[in-house]
Amino acid sequence: METNVRKENKKTLRVKVISLGSAEVGKSCIIKRYCEKRFVPKYLATIGIDYGVTKVQVRDREIKVNIFDMAGHPFFYEVRNEFYKDTQGVILTYDVGQKDSFDALESWLAEMKQELGPHTNMENIVFVVCGNKVDCGKRRVVDESEGRLWAQSRGFNYFETSAQSGEGINEMFQTFFSSILDLCENGKRPQSSVSVGFTKEQADTIRRIRNSKDSWEMLGMKPGVSRDKSSTCQKNSHGRQKRDEVNKAYRKLAMLLHPDKCIAPGSEDAFKAVVNARTVLLKNIK
Repeated sequence: METNVRKENKKTLRVKVISLGSAEVGKSCIIKRYCEKRFVPKYLATIGIDYGVTKVQVRDREIKVNIFDMAGHPFFYEVRNEFYKDTQGVILTYDVGQKDSFDALESWLAEMKQELGPHTNMENIVFVVCGNKVDCGKRRVVDESEGRLWAQSRGFNYFETSAQSGEGINEMFQTFFSSILDLCENGKRPQSSVSVGFTKEQADTIRRIRNSKDSWEMLGMKPGVSRDKSSTCQKNSHGRQKRDEVNKAYRKLAMLLHPDKCIAPGSEDAFKAVVNARTVLLKNIK
């Protein structure tokens, strides 16, 4: 009898996960869709912290999951900051129709790092990123490749989800809990959970190109030829120099982002944008 009890205790694992993201991105709805198999259409803001417990079966282990759903509003920071400690898994969520919620992911990571302290190894926490509300396709402003790039460049799994339709929810949680189990059994986050295959420099460059306002910025250059009263000879000389600078900047980016060399999400579009930017600038430099 005692041996059976010990075996049963070994099989049941208790873990703590938290849900982070801006207000109204659907964090609570994702959890309810998975745990209760239902969608709540009316928005009800989380006040401080919502807490729930669910049991899941991963391979041969039963896992008792304690879920802390953090309120996204800045007002509740002093409530949130008490619940970061001892976290084994984090669901980072943004709304694909709200660029601000995507841009805020970085600040959520920063807040967590701050509260856990400088000696915490974030590599020992499983992160999953959810691009939520993909059912609202017409108002989408964050492409899948952009969200995937942000997640994978940090070694996080990425999923497109819809709490309303249920798309991607079960797959996301199954991968999430499986990775947490691997973490608990092996003592660190499984490195094979995400196959990156690209560098941080490539990822940062693609994001910079996406956010560029003009062709000069896209190539990482300052604006071109100034319209001063210099002589024609001086202007021609300056124009040649600027064309050389454009071609040099282009070649550097082409080497970094060419589809044969870079497999990062969005690299093909970024490479095309760089080619077009070079063409536009060379035409405009007389």
